[in-house]
Amino acid sequence: MTRLSLFNSPLLLGFDHVERMLDRVGKAGAEGYPPYNIEQVGEHALRITLAVAGFREDDLAIQVEDNQLLVRGKQTQDEERVYLHRGIAARQFQRSFILAEGLEVTGARLEHGLLHIDLVRPQPEIRVRAVKITSGRSDAGPGGDDQGSQSVTVTKGRAAGRTA
Repeated sequence: MTRLSLFNSPLLLGFDHVERMLDRVGKAGAEGYPPYNIEQVGEHALRITLAVAGFREDDLAIQVEDNQLLVRGKQTQDEERVYLHRGIAARQFQRSFILAEGLEVTGARLEHGLLHIDLVRPQPEIRVRAVKITSGRSDAGPGGDDQGSQSVTVTKGRAAGRTA
């Protein structure tokens, strides 16, 4: 069976990575353990908190692969304990989150059975570049004559210009 793609339009060139990301989001949506919260802790900062009661730091692993945050947990079995009732989940898990472009993981800490993962989105540098328009009679090919173009970089309201 042929799969219908939403991104097969000639006007959507280069968006195949978005389609792959949407596939990953659909697969990750079925996960239910461990429960988690996502909160905004600053203007450009987020925190993901997972409830991982009973897990130690050595039982948990955090990785970032291609804008996907993976949190894995695997507890070792304590053979000396005999449970009459076991209501606290001690199973292994893998929870994944799709990160937006530019979002960075800054740290993680385990505290009172909660795993906190901090993320930040650095403010991008805004670049403005004027392109010189030449007449159609120029001998320079594509990308040829670059004289006269000017590049401006804006960082937090300051602009610095340079001539290329």
